[in-house]
Amino acid sequence: MRLLIVEDNPDILANLYGFLEPLGYVLDSARNGSAGLALASKGTYDAIVLDLMLPGLDGLDVCGRLRAVFGCATPVLILTARDTVEDKVAGFGCGADDYLVKPFSMIELEVRLKALIRRARGNHVTTALRVGALTFDPATFQATRAGTQLQLTPTGYKLLAALMRAAPAVVSRDNLEREVWGDDRPDSDALRTHIHSLRVVLDKPFAIPMLKTLPGIGYRLTAAQE
Repeated sequence: MRLLIVEDNPDILANLYGFLEPLGYVLDSARNGSAGLALASKGTYDAIVLDLMLPGLDGLDVCGRLRAVFGCATPVLILTARDTVEDKVAGFGCGADDYLVKPFSMIELEVRLKALIRRARGNHVTTALRVGALTFDPATFQATRAGTQLQLTPTGYKLLAALMRAAPAVVSRDNLEREVWGDDRPDSDALRTHIHSLRVVLDKPFAIPMLKTLPGIGYRLTAAQE
């Protein structure tokens, strides 16, 4: 995957290269807004990581011009020290797809980039998923466990797909909420309720549970020998 990083801090830029390049990402970079806009407007990137506080054009101007002038649909993740609600509203208002505040986790950055790229390609759930005797075909919304049909809610299918794609790794609560609700996450503990509903359908009829809870961390699916 090809990324453009528009960032004027040499230390942050070096850290991004050091983390992302070994994972197979191809990176280009710009140290100011004008250079970033020139590169980004070519539309040859899978995603753009954009700082707000840049020499010349700031990140808001860069993102706004990409959308309004060049019609560029490349996903943009804003990476900035500006952390107020007003800053975030301005970032999304200019056309950004995600917003991550410095200091940040490199792992979280990569997870968010992958999610943005999947959504932009429209293929975040395109092929049948399998974990042990559990299968799910997102194209037909057919889910079965050991040959038994599973009837889930729309949110249940989203949770199941996210957990199956990651299995057997743990998926954090934050990432599950983002997968289901994006940036419009509910204030209540809705995730816990939907996880309970998923568990009732997925595990209750069977002897061995597949859906595991790691308190304070998240959830994961494990293959069960039926």
